[in-house]
Amino acid sequence: MPSHPDAIPDRTADGPRAATRILGMLGLRYLHLIDAVTLFGLMAAITTVRFGFDWPTYPVSHYVVGFAIATGLHMAVYYFGGLYEYEPRLGHPPWLPRATMLTLLATGADATVSLLSGRYLMPRANLVILAVAASLLVTFNRWLARRVRLRRFGQCRVLLMGRHGEVESAQRHLSDAEPSVEIAGRCDTPSDIAAEVERTASTDLLLLSSQSLDVIYPEPLAELEGRGVGVFRQIAPADTLLGLQRTVQIGGMPFAALRAHALPACRLRFKRLLDLVYLLVLAPFAIPLSVAVAVYVRLRAGRGVLYRQERVGMEGRTFVMLKFRTMTPDAERTGPDLAVANDPRIVEGMAWLRRTRLDELPQLWNVLVGEMSLVGPRAERPALVARLEEKIAGYGRRHDSPPGITGLAQTQGHYQTDAAYKLGHDLQYVVNWSPLLDWEIMVRSLIVMARRSGR
Repeated sequence: MPSHPDAIPDRTADGPRAATRILGMLGLRYLHLIDAVTLFGLMAAITTVRFGFDWPTYPVSHYVVGFAIATGLHMAVYYFGGLYEYEPRLGHPPWLPRATMLTLLATGADATVSLLSGRYLMPRANLVILAVAASLLVTFNRWLARRVRLRRFGQCRVLLMGRHGEVESAQRHLSDAEPSVEIAGRCDTPSDIAAEVERTASTDLLLLSSQSLDVIYPEPLAELEGRGVGVFRQIAPADTLLGLQRTVQIGGMPFAALRAHALPACRLRFKRLLDLVYLLVLAPFAIPLSVAVAVYVRLRAGRGVLYRQERVGMEGRTFVMLKFRTMTPDAERTGPDLAVANDPRIVEGMAWLRRTRLDELPQLWNVLVGEMSLVGPRAERPALVARLEEKIAGYGRRHDSPPGITGLAQTQGHYQTDAAYKLGHDLQYVVNWSPLLDWEIMVRSLIVMARRSGR
């Protein structure tokens, strides 16, 4: 089962096939092309219905360029809003509310670009009509894609995993509420879940409430996700006390979709784009401040202004993180160790740099080259990560997001805060990431820096 069944297939001649492979590497899917073409056509149709073939004020070429710009804005909003993420075959959410919200944002972007640039994209009244019509259009496109997908790949084949009574109950619910779903198999907990899924040719795996997450995460969840198999865990009544919001209904039963990674690719790319924008805004202030701090470190600590250290980043990959040196050169002669309050290894007159986080300024370079983000879980050293992964279950999940210069754990705790408590903050950040959360953490970080600088 391919992970993206609506991806453009490679069935063309040598020349077109090469282009198709390139587009596939870029993540291009049929829906990208369908949405772009139909959106552009919709804008032209609205204008033609309103004005006939004698479009007002500007030549047709002007409108063609304007429609192309508006289409690009809509596609960008839809992409970063997650409309092109792989859709699970079971428990799929209704598209119309999400498409409507994103279309309103996109038409707002159209109006903003027109206002700021003075470039007339389309008649103003067209934007109001477009907001309604485009919402319905992209929703219809996804309904159509779902129908095509069903005809191409057939009905869902579900593997039920749980105790006998749970399996019996789930099968009854599915038979009553999901007639298009076929039960591919029933089992308790096999020794090799991935092999059982393959043996039964299942398209989806339902873990019933008695099943522990340990049997599926991190493996074979990542393997099953790569094969396009949907994995869902049933929500027990006690789980609802946690206030879970991201649940889906399958056969009238509440489930949570399990993912190997907390952040989808579109959101990670959006986060990267925002980081580059923030760096551009911060550059006039950050560059002079970094030079001033570098001079201070050179005068107080001597040679070796920058401290380079290997850290673990996104998806467990290592990179060299930069800091201004605040400790003595032999600070880790006995091996890596976490910093503590009033650490004796800190050079005299340098503690305030650590309190205010100004020693982290060189990491803006790590952000620029894509090794870090402005906000995210703190990057730790490989030896400490290995130690903490053995000690704390689920510690590796914090690597689903790029490490940050600051983060939720840094604004809520201190250098000496226990790693288990920091992990709770990191996972909360990764699961709930949004630009608003980043802004909130950056503001909190500035407040923390200001308070500590006065100590």
